[in-house]
Amino acid sequence: MKLFTRGDWEGFFAAFINNLVQLLILAPLCMLALGFSAGLIFGTILPGVAVSFLVGNLYYAWQAVKLAKREGRSDVCALPYGISTPGIFAHIFLVMLPAKQLAIAQGLPDPEYVAWQAGLVATLAGGLVEFCGAFFAARLRALTPRPAMLATLAGVGMGFLGLAFLFQAFASPIVGMATLALVFIAYFGKVQFLGKVPATLVVLVVGTGLCWLVGLAPVGGADANPWADLGAHFPRPVLGDLIPALTGGHIVPYLSVIIPISFLGVLASLQNIESAAAAGDDYPVRSSLVANGLGTMAAAVCGSPFPTSIYIGHPAWKAMGARAGYSVLNGVFVTLICVTGSMSLLTWAIPAEAGLAIILWIGIIIASQAFEVTEVKHRVAVVVGIMPGLAAWAMLVIKASMNAVATEYGAGAGILDTTVGIAHRAGAFIGGGFALEQGFLYSAMIWAAIVVCIVDRNFRTAAWWSFSGAVLAMLGLMHSFKLTGGDSIIDVPLLGILTGESLRGAGLFPAWEFAVGYVLMGLILWVTPWVSKAEEG
Repeated sequence: MKLFTRGDWEGFFAAFINNLVQLLILAPLCMLALGFSAGLIFGTILPGVAVSFLVGNLYYAWQAVKLAKREGRSDVCALPYGISTPGIFAHIFLVMLPAKQLAIAQGLPDPEYVAWQAGLVATLAGGLVEFCGAFFAARLRALTPRPAMLATLAGVGMGFLGLAFLFQAFASPIVGMATLALVFIAYFGKVQFLGKVPATLVVLVVGTGLCWLVGLAPVGGADANPWADLGAHFPRPVLGDLIPALTGGHIVPYLSVIIPISFLGVLASLQNIESAAAAGDDYPVRSSLVANGLGTMAAAVCGSPFPTSIYIGHPAWKAMGARAGYSVLNGVFVTLICVTGSMSLLTWAIPAEAGLAIILWIGIIIASQAFEVTEVKHRVAVVVGIMPGLAAWAMLVIKASMNAVATEYGAGAGILDTTVGIAHRAGAFIGGGFALEQGFLYSAMIWAAIVVCIVDRNFRTAAWWSFSGAVLAMLGLMHSFKLTGGDSIIDVPLLGILTGESLRGAGLFPAWEFAVGYVLMGLILWVTPWVSKAEEG
């Protein structure tokens, strides 16, 4: 297999733009939500990101070449790899922001530094969980029906990549609709632009030009100085900051967030490996996940508070003709951006809206694949598995909207507590949405697997899937939530006991009703073969 093909350049532009949009989100969030200085972001965090990016992408490119040689094929596509999108939001809003607020309440002199330390600890711990998870994930893959794996990704693709960016595209219709048309023409219509210019490059150039035309650029206004942070920012170990954070108790308050998020990261990476296998590239699970865990830990050691992940979207890159070279190019170019301070200039010049259509297309491809490679009789399971992902995205939108209104009109931090009761009386059961949101990757997989087993009349196996849901709910890893003023977060009281935290009146098993529901459902499935018979025909 050739290391670089024409499709690798096409895939590189798509992957690069995808990662660029991630970085265009990450940098402003760190500044606005956490108050991080430009020096910390461009001088330490992004160079730390570069370490994991370069090593991870080179490894997965080598893995693709190795697979191609072993199977005698030339169409093997490397696993996409980069910063975990859910990890960005989870670490900012569920770890670092609470750590900063706690530091302010305690009167500590540098709350932003405390927040960064908490993020480093969360990333290191998450990488360790991902590394350990590699040694049992293959067994989970063998036991889980493929439609259940793919349905969970389809929900993420339709919600967090599809509808989320579709909303944003239509909020700026001149840019959004034009770039959507270009993406649909290039990828759905299989049209090649004159001069064989990669479609992703065309989209980004046109999108950026339109952004400047309608006033979406420059980001930060004309008075911003995008050149201030240009220069060499080489990654360096931050053990002097990480070790005190590990011994200073930063990890204890956030274990109930870190562990579930990390397990979900393992699950998501496993699902993406399954997605690649469905597209014809069957990679070894253990080594793929070990590399991912090591990449996350390397990021933490070098100053990045954000975990890495095997990305969603392998079928899309393979459909472009990308092989192994796109992964090498992606790692090298993202590294150059991160260590030269160029991200400051790019953040100023290229609004996220310029490349949103490409991410939307990736979401569509992922959702489409779940149906294409699933037997017709099992497609109902895919639909069921998509719903929790859509619900989780919808709840994110609801929470963000309510908090924005509360901030604007001074309604107070307890807006969610007040709103839930009012919404229920009006027939909008957002409390159920919050419960479905927590651990939604687990529930998506479990429900889709149950439906697959029911379709195949494997009722006892379906019952065991239901009982596993009861265990996860009882442990607080699924459907268990608590409102924290402006957010709903997963609630794991048993972990609080182990770490010395009080239950704060929440009860030992806050999701016990869901656990009972899963047990009842499992019992019904268990006795079904005794009290029924299959319909004829």
